[in-house]
Amino acid sequence: MEQRKIDRINELARKAKAGPLTPEEEAERSRLRREYIDAVTLSLRGQLDHTYIVDAQGRRTKLRKKGEK
Repeated sequence: MEQRKIDRINELARKAKAGPLTPEEEAERSRLRREYIDAVTLSLRGQLDHTYIVDAQGRRTKLRKKGEK
């Protein structure tokens, strides 16, 4: 996510603390928050897809989703 978008999220958060946001600003804030959450989730999934568990014998096992065999 671009830094200018993160800065805009923070700007809207400060503005919301000072007073109410307009409906357009509320919609923009919701859209930017969703975009930020999606970017963080995608990054985390990418990192976890390349994560391995190493046991005491040195065997590497790919990390799996919870409940996956």
